[in-house]
Amino acid sequence: MAYKIRWSPRAAADFENICDYIARDYEYYAALFAKRVNAIIKAIPLFPRAGRIVPEYRDDNLREKIYENYRIVYRLKAAFIEIVAIHHGARPLSNIV
Repeated sequence: MAYKIRWSPRAAADFENICDYIARDYEYYAALFAKRVNAIIKAIPLFPRAGRIVPEYRDDNLREKIYENYRIVYRLKAAFIEIVAIHHGARPLSNIV
């Protein structure tokens, strides 16, 4: 089944804030970060269960992909995949359920 991707407001804000932060010093790397994260997200529907289960929650439908220091957290739903958060790995992950 081909899933569609939906972004939660939190994930969209996370992504924008991270890109803006990187762009303050390095516009090129901000664009590269955005391109690579988008590529990872676009590939999720091909193998949605390939991401690891988020250890803090242990929910089979809440998974993540790692890119550099960032966790791309997504939730598998019946009709779509929701991008829940894009989060720096050094920070505790909270309030995503």
